[in-house]
Amino acid sequence: MQYAEMEEVYSRWCREATEDVDVALELKQMEGKPEKIEDAFYRSLSFGTGGLRGIIGAGTNRMNLYTVAQATQGAADYICAHFPEEKRRAAISYDSRIKSRLFAETAAQVLAANGVEVKIFSRLMPTPCLSFAVRRLSCCLGIMITSSHNPARYNGYKVYGADGCQITSQAAGEISERIGRLDVFRDVKRMELEEAVKGKLISVIGEDTVTAYIEAVKAQSLLTEQTEACRDMAIVYTPLNGTGLEPVTRVLKEMGYFNVHMVKEQEQPDGTFPTCPYPNPEVPQAMDLGIALAGRLKGELLLATDPDCDRVGIAVKDGKGGYQRLSANETGLLLLDYICSRRKENGTMPAHPVMAKTIVTTALAETIAAHYGVQVVNLLTGFKYIGEYIGQLEAAGRELDFIFGFEESCGYLSGTYVRDKDGVNAALLICEMAAFYLARGESLLERLNRIYETYGCCLETQHSYQFEGSAGARQMEEIMKAFRAKGANIRGLAVKQVLDYEQGLEGLPKSNVLKYVLEDGGTVILRPSGTEPKLKLYLSVSSRKKEDLEEMERERAEAVERFMENVRTGNSHE
Repeated sequence: MQYAEMEEVYSRWCREATEDVDVALELKQMEGKPEKIEDAFYRSLSFGTGGLRGIIGAGTNRMNLYTVAQATQGAADYICAHFPEEKRRAAISYDSRIKSRLFAETAAQVLAANGVEVKIFSRLMPTPCLSFAVRRLSCCLGIMITSSHNPARYNGYKVYGADGCQITSQAAGEISERIGRLDVFRDVKRMELEEAVKGKLISVIGEDTVTAYIEAVKAQSLLTEQTEACRDMAIVYTPLNGTGLEPVTRVLKEMGYFNVHMVKEQEQPDGTFPTCPYPNPEVPQAMDLGIALAGRLKGELLLATDPDCDRVGIAVKDGKGGYQRLSANETGLLLLDYICSRRKENGTMPAHPVMAKTIVTTALAETIAAHYGVQVVNLLTGFKYIGEYIGQLEAAGRELDFIFGFEESCGYLSGTYVRDKDGVNAALLICEMAAFYLARGESLLERLNRIYETYGCCLETQHSYQFEGSAGARQMEEIMKAFRAKGANIRGLAVKQVLDYEQGLEGLPKSNVLKYVLEDGGTVILRPSGTEPKLKLYLSVSSRKKEDLEEMERERAEAVERFMENVRTGNSHE
């Protein structure tokens, strides 16, 4: 879009976007500032399988009342085109982020105006609870207002299908096309909340659904009342000012974990995230307050869930008086080993067990799974693909064969009651796993080291590179193009094979992912984030000597970063 066109769109927003006073004020403040106008209007927020995600503010490239309403009108048009009137029902939930409640109510108003019955939670609830509600209430669509673990200035809009999974690429494409036809101010229908409630088009999701979700999580436990476990161990928990407070503490309490201590500064919902500007359990700083409290209490374990409570990060005693944060891969390996060993011992392992992981998740999971006779399915990055795979198993009459799924970004699921990662489920399993091993004189870190001794040492890391605005998006595209053009000839990397998933490899959908398999079996994976303005680098290194891992990882990261810098400076031919 040329700047003159952007300015025209901006002027129209100044005239018509008057309902939201925050948006109106920001538009006024943009006057005479071309860079701000361009950043807010150079494109419309793209709608994909992850729905919408962006900075809260004024403009077509922002999350605001108008872009949310427009997206919901597109979703409503999709519902009306594909579902008979009696099945037009949707569920809505929202997290603690700024304007989440407003966006949830706006979506409800638009759906109601289009004749879609809306079921909405009366208070904030986690993403997995929304996935559960969609299926339990026989909805054809679910909407979760969240931007997961992004900074406070972001919000987002996830869409779920009738199966409780995030919508397919095909559905997202059709909704996106329908959104593109709509004038953001003239073509969006909205009904007043009071009128919609009175007409029974909007109603609150009952407590029975929340309780049913909690019971489904509790059913994933692999301990019996007779199993020896140190349930009285001290646990420190932080919901990072998000939605996890109620469901996580309720599940732990009902399962006998009473010695749970909250990080007070991060306990209550607060979309400004005052003590953790980046409320992501993958980010070490988000867990600093929790680790400090665990140290004072001599806690066995620290749990941290992200704002919509679908991810969990942990820290454990390091045996030296301090605490060690475990990566998502390390936590996933511990959980996989625990689930497999307990199922074997309990006699509940299916005849044909299967676990699912993403292509950027640790390959050591395959070695552990093979030991227990468990099939591993590798899928594209994004837990939605694991959810879809569970649906495929269900269609084939093999739903109970699924025993675990995880991804390197703190997402885990051990059941089929939801079709997305579940931080409440993971929190329970992590606590009972720690309690189980502690009763046998073993810490989680000791257990992890035993896994490495048995199956081999490895190190998996993730690096993220920020690319803001329209210029950043173009630069990220140029970098991926340069890597593809260079092929295996990346200086500093002994590349054995290049796998380009943009071609649709291994029966998976096409995806903008490059994987370099190195001569020593390590891997280097590059992909643009689907939800953030970031390029992500995943490194996997293995060695018989644990002390070699960090140096090997550093050298490979530097090789990739050097090439990226060369692209930026125009020297990518070197």
